[in-house]
Amino acid sequence: MPKWRARSTVSTLKEQPLCQSGTAVDAGDGEDYVAHTMSTPSDGRRDLLGVAKKFLLESPRAPEPAPFVPPRLTFAALEKIPMSRSRDRILANLEEMYSEAFKRAKESDDEAQMAALDFAYRREQLYFEILLDVRDATERRA
Repeated sequence: MPKWRARSTVSTLKEQPLCQSGTAVDAGDGEDYVAHTMSTPSDGRRDLLGVAKKFLLESPRAPEPAPFVPPRLTFAALEKIPMSRSRDRILANLEEMYSEAFKRAKESDDEAQMAALDFAYRREQLYFEILLDVRDATERRA
C-alpha cells in the first residue's frame, strides 16, 4: 500500500503518494495527479564548503607581476624630487643620535667607545656637509 500525503494548498487535488516531484501518480480513483514533494533542506556547511572549493579551486589565477626595474638616479630624477629637510635639521638629528650614544658610553666609562664615537661623529658630519653642499648647488642651478 503506498504512503499518502494530503495536499491542503489546492482543493481540487486529492491525497497523492510520495514520489519524485513532477511525476504522474494514479490515486486509484481514475484520475492522475502530479506529485510534488518538498526537497530536503540543504546543509549550510555543505553549501559553504562547495562555495569555498569553487572560489579556491576555480578562481582565475592572479596575473604575473611586472618585472621590477629599479629606478635610475639621473639628474632629471633628482630635479623632480623635492628636498624637504633643511641643513640644520639634518645636522641636529646627527648630533642627537651621536650624543645619546656618547652619553651611554660615558656612563659605562668606556674611553675607547667615546673616542670612536667622537671620531665617527666628526666624519659623518663632514660627509653630510659635503652632500648638503652638492644638494644646494643643484638646487641653485634649477
